[in-house]
This record gives sequence, structure tokens and C-alpha cells, in this order.
Amino acid sequence: MMPDNNQSQDGEPQALIPHRVAVVGGGLAGCECALALARAGVGVTLFEMRPDKPSPAHETAKLAELVCSNSLRSEELTTAIGILKAEMRELGSLVMLVADETRIPAGKALAVDRNRFADYVTAIIEHEPNISVLRAEVDSLDSPLLRGFDAVVLAAGPLASDGLAASLAEAATLEGGDKRLYFYDAIAPIVSRESVDMEVAFWGSRYRPEEDDYLNCPMTEEQYDAFIAALIAAEKVEPREFEKAIHFEGCLPVEEMAERGRLTLAFGPLKPVGLPNPRTGQEAFAVVQLRAENAEKTAFNLVGFQTKLKYPEQERVFRMIPGLEKAEFLRLGSIHRNTYVDAPAVLTGELELAARPGVYLAGQITGVEGYLESAACGLWVGLMLGAKLSGRELAPPPVTTALGALLGHLRAKPAKRYQPSNAHFGLMPDLNRRAGKKVRKELYGQRAREDFARWLESRAAQ
Repeated sequence: MMPDNNQSQDGEPQALIPHRVAVVGGGLAGCECALALARAGVGVTLFEMRPDKPSPAHETAKLAELVCSNSLRSEELTTAIGILKAEMRELGSLVMLVADETRIPAGKALAVDRNRFADYVTAIIEHEPNISVLRAEVDSLDSPLLRGFDAVVLAAGPLASDGLAASLAEAATLEGGDKRLYFYDAIAPIVSRESVDMEVAFWGSRYRPEEDDYLNCPMTEEQYDAFIAALIAAEKVEPREFEKAIHFEGCLPVEEMAERGRLTLAFGPLKPVGLPNPRTGQEAFAVVQLRAENAEKTAFNLVGFQTKLKYPEQERVFRMIPGLEKAEFLRLGSIHRNTYVDAPAVLTGELELAARPGVYLAGQITGVEGYLESAACGLWVGLMLGAKLSGRELAPPPVTTALGALLGHLRAKPAKRYQPSNAHFGLMPDLNRRAGKKVRKELYGQRAREDFARWLESRAAQ
């Protein structure tokens, strides 16, 4: 049954209050943020440009429309996304409330009826007296529509309009003209270090065998040829119409490079030069390099392996790489259109634009990846900003939790270029103990649940 947002918990009508925060974008993050603020007694104006200005992906004017899959992924508490769901439920997440009401059978995953889901979210937001939905395009951070608010939350998603993106790009430009706003993802898979066969792989950077920032998986010519054939034959994700021009020569999908000729990869990201195998003293025919993804070196990404392969195909084909036969994939690769900032470089710890105080970012535009991750980010900004406007301070959950780890990703300076990430155990601190794959996941989950419970207790005591 849909809650009556016109009444407070004691049944009395809620008093309307001045609108102090503008939330730009009526997607998952924007709706989560707006409702969290409204529940905190903060008046919100939620701006959504549809239907007056449609996006290239949306089909309706409904809020929180799911434009891709209707799956919200695993419910298992041995997965980071399952733990994130549990944490969101405990924080009163709108998305989780509606997902539980509109779910459809999907085994161990949580899937929803996409039309009912969007209808339900839209009704809740439109019936909330502390939220006013304004169907208008905000085309700049300096738009007259944003004047007079105490704070602005930009939750425009990966398909922010051209005008708004240009304005954000200006605010995300560092001294010297270095722009930190990006318009596509080129993400390589990440594997856990413990799942790499160290009887095959070896440490060493190119021409620097003493370094341990890279793991190297050597290939014979026969192994290389079999891998290339499988890579070319594997099923790919078909790009949508507005994504067909996102590739450029410096960041091609690994399968597209393979299609350009048998030795393209051997002379490109898989070149063996400067990487002799310490067991033989010889250079292999080709070498797949894995670069450390975090300081603890518990997670490694496959260098140069941005890809459009379907997820099951990635796991099948990439496990053909010597040393990765039993690889545990913490994140799979993708290339798709996206608008996001270099969060550690341009945002404060509260996800406020350093160059534009009072402007906060939420959702996928910060560099989180996925429906639930975007919603969780929006929920957090709403909770944090609601507390701040009430004169209180809300510390984020510890990085051992799913939400805390995700927020930690937005603050941590990357070893190389900042890339979006979904929730995975590689974002959390190492367990510092040996354990099998199944037990290790259970331990990550147990630690996360216990630490989140303690954080909730400390929050309630404030």
C-alpha cells in the first residue's frame, strides 16, 4: 500500500515549509535525495526536464524510469551489492521500498516491473508536500531557476543535457585548464589478487622486474591465438544509437583491436617487451598485465581490456588467460556513454563542488556505476545535507561497509585516471587473513553488517 506522504507519523497533516534545496534530475539519485531531504524537514524543488525536453534514452516522463535492465542484481549478503541493499533498506531508501513492492520473480536477484516501479516512485514524490516537482530544464549552474536556494544538488545522471554538462565542465576544470569532466566510460575488468594463479603469473613492471605494481600473465603463441579467436567470436553488447561514436583510437574495445589483425594486441597492450618471465628468463609471445587497483593490492585491473563483451562472455574468454583460469571478477568491463566528474579532484568529502560551494553532486555523475549505487549516493547526499541544514554533522559509514566503501571511492586519489565503479569488495579494506573464496565473501559481509550496525547506533545517539 502506498504511504500517505501528506501526513506525519502521528497522523497530523504536515506543515508546508519553504523550499531550500534544488535537486536537478528526477532519476533514482535525484528522487532518493529529494525524499531524504523532505523527511528531514527540508523543502525541495525537484527539477526534471522531461517531457518538455526528452533524453535520448528515456521513453516516458515518469520519474525514476529504468532505461536499461530491470534487474537490481543480487540479494545475497555475500555480495557487495546485496549488502548495499540491506544498508539502504535500513536507511529508509525510497528505491528499495518501491523495489520490494514491485518485484517480480528473478531467482536470487531483485528484479522489478519497470512500469510499476516508475509509477510508484512518481506518485510518492508528487504526493510529498515538502517536494515540488517542476518540469523544466536547468541548462546551467547559473540558471535563474536555481536562484534563492540554500543548496543545489546536481543529480542529472549520465545523460545530462549539453548546456548543463558544459556548465559543469567549467566548474570541474582545474588550474591550468585541466578539464575533469568525462563523457564516456572505458572500464576494464577487475579481479581479486587471491584468485590469480601465482604459479603462472609473476610480478614486475616493464623493464623494472623488482617492482610489484603489476602482475603479468605470460602467453605462448598457441595460447595467444586461441584467445584472439575466442575474443573475436564472443558476443558483444550492441550500442544504443547515441553511443555509436564514443570510441577513439586511444581507448578502443579490446575485441575491436583484435579484429584489426592477429598481432595488433601483441604489439599493443599485450606486448611482452621488457617483461621477461623470472622463471625462464625469456620474454613470452604476449603478456597480459594486471595493474594494482588499490594500495593493499587486493584487486587488479586488466590493462587495456576495456570491452563491449557481454558479461558471461567476459568471464568465459578472460579466464582463457594463463593464470586467470579461476579468476574472481570483482568488476566486469564496459564502454558506454556517461557523464561524470573526477570526484577526488573536484569534489569535497561532502560531494560539494570545490569550485562552486553550495553545489553538490549525487548519483552516477559522481562516478558511481549502477542503479543501486546511484540511488545510494543520492540517498547519502540527502541524509548528509538534511543534517547539515539542521545544524548537525553526519559522518559517513566506515569504509568496511558497502555504502562507506562506495563513498570512499569518490574520495580516494586513483593510481591512474579516475574511473567509475560499482559496489564490490575490492573497494573495502583487506581482511588481512587467508580464507577461501566463499568464506572470504562471508567474512566481508559479516564485517560490513556489524560495522554498519555500530554506525547506525552511533548515528541514533547523536
